[in-house]
Amino acid sequence: MKALFVGLGSIGQRHLRNLRTIVGESLEASAWRVTKTVPLLDGKGNAELGVDLAHHYQILEFERLQDALENKPSIVFVCNPNSLHVEVAQAAIDAGCDVFIEKPVSHSAAGIARLIQSANATSRIVAVGFQYRFHPGFQQAKLWLNENRIGQFASASFINGEYIPGWHPYEDYSASYGARSDLGGGALVSQIHEIDMAYDMFGLPERVYAVGDRHSRLELDVEDSVTLLLRTMINGRNVPIDIHLDYLQSPPVRRFTIVGDKGRIVWDEQAQSVTLEEIDGGDVHEFNYPEFDRNDMFMDEMRDFLTAVEKRGRPLVDIETGSESLRIALAAQLSMKSGDAYRPVDWQESN
Repeated sequence: MKALFVGLGSIGQRHLRNLRTIVGESLEASAWRVTKTVPLLDGKGNAELGVDLAHHYQILEFERLQDALENKPSIVFVCNPNSLHVEVAQAAIDAGCDVFIEKPVSHSAAGIARLIQSANATSRIVAVGFQYRFHPGFQQAKLWLNENRIGQFASASFINGEYIPGWHPYEDYSASYGARSDLGGGALVSQIHEIDMAYDMFGLPERVYAVGDRHSRLELDVEDSVTLLLRTMINGRNVPIDIHLDYLQSPPVRRFTIVGDKGRIVWDEQAQSVTLEEIDGGDVHEFNYPEFDRNDMFMDEMRDFLTAVEKRGRPLVDIETGSESLRIALAAQLSMKSGDAYRPVDWQESN
């Protein structure tokens, strides 16, 4: 297997380590990266300074993307800043490669319709890195929801707050993609996992309303806090789903609550538990996963992608599915600017 990594930051190095763990030493890895400022990182994000990444990972490095693609990799991992994802993914598809795009697919609608069309027309496998689809807590909550354990769905609330200077302690957060508009940053798209989880559970909303801005004294030029209200039609009823994302909270918080007329489901990432509380009888069911390691969901995500590549099948989150959460996020961007509610962006109309 020949794999090209575009970007070797924290997530790029994680995917490279995981791919080598699965494939073994037969993997022929290469990389194209521009800044070359990220140090060697281990699975916990600890940095080892002064180590040459190309030598450590035994990879061939290229100075130009064109040269890297002419080396004929079979798969390409797009792990550079959000604003550059589509350009690289399109070039990889045009070169005949299967592609893994780290979330989000992009920060804007530009090029999305063509990317989807190209992937479908050429039968290229294109997966999007929403690893929380593989999280045991999320999967258990979704199972209970699908089993109708909480009755008729009434509302849901998601929150993800994490202090951005603590994301990657080895780097200046103000220079990172998450803090810069020119790299496609901002809490809305950088923390898009909650939008994706809501979409996977409840489908595409009819309208999106959002309020967000830069509320802190952090050094960034993007929103550091945003709250979305999604109007979602379920069984002919308007159901509210709210999502709050921010760069401000320490210690971090990530959880969701789903309410029905017979109970509720609560997931708390920090507590490593998901709880089902039923009204009838007052029964409480708690699902814990103490042996879970955060890298497990990245490994499962990688196996899912490699299986799709080998069998020419559909990954769990393909390019069309992975782009749906971006449609919601872009509607929220429009709403933040105008104060009005918007329906999710239509890729054809956006072009």
